[in-house]
Amino acid sequence: MIRRTALLASLTLGLGVVITPFGWAVLSSFKPEGEIRRDPPTFFPAHPTTAAYRELFHRLDLFTVFLNSVVVAAIVVLANVLFCSMVAYALTKLPFRARGAVFGLIMAQMMVPSIVLMIPQFVVVADLGLVNTIFGIVLPYLVMPLGIFLMRQFMAEIPDELVHAARIDGAGEFRIFFRIVLPLCKPPLATLGLITFLTAWNNFLWPAVVAQTQDRYTLPVALAIFANQEATHYGLLLAGAVVVVTPVVILFLALQRFFVEGIASTGIK
Repeated sequence: MIRRTALLASLTLGLGVVITPFGWAVLSSFKPEGEIRRDPPTFFPAHPTTAAYRELFHRLDLFTVFLNSVVVAAIVVLANVLFCSMVAYALTKLPFRARGAVFGLIMAQMMVPSIVLMIPQFVVVADLGLVNTIFGIVLPYLVMPLGIFLMRQFMAEIPDELVHAARIDGAGEFRIFFRIVLPLCKPPLATLGLITFLTAWNNFLWPAVVAQTQDRYTLPVALAIFANQEATHYGLLLAGAVVVVTPVVILFLALQRFFVEGIASTGIK
């Protein structure tokens, strides 16, 4: 009993340490600028206001950049869920001679820092005429090696006899993949979707390189540029941070059960 109480107390303390800065940022985004600068600082707003959010929407084309981020994240998530699953299916259920070598190359790709690939990727995007386009932003992230590894680890646990039985009954590979294998992969698919969403939503450097005009900026890029212009307006900066973080928190809360189950089932530590 004492050990359980101590564990709960430690977890509660850790949760408080983690969530307090986020809670202060959210509450402070509803404070007047003078109250944010007050010394000593206050945690709860004495005079709540949405002025920072109204000014943020007025001075920044927030709808456009938010929509760009949503489109980029949606394309990246859907592409990885589909293509990473297809590659994983091929690596686990389709026998071919170079299967081990292909998987080794994918694992090697995970060891290469993304910054090393940025110049070659930009050259490819520029040669294709995709600079300052949404597709140019998402192109390098359509199939992520981590997603292939995640799905491959889970699909390897699906019994091969299930696939063989479907083939004997006359089902083709696409039917087996979409009707039998994919429905069994809900936990890793949720995990993959969350990981790729976070990658696409929070990505700053690559969209900042590819996007040349404000109408193609994603939310992190637009807010970073805005922050440089309004470095002393803390209310606007906190409101922008809340706008960026809120979709991520909502998605994680909605998928946390699948996320934990997917991580546990694929053996990622």
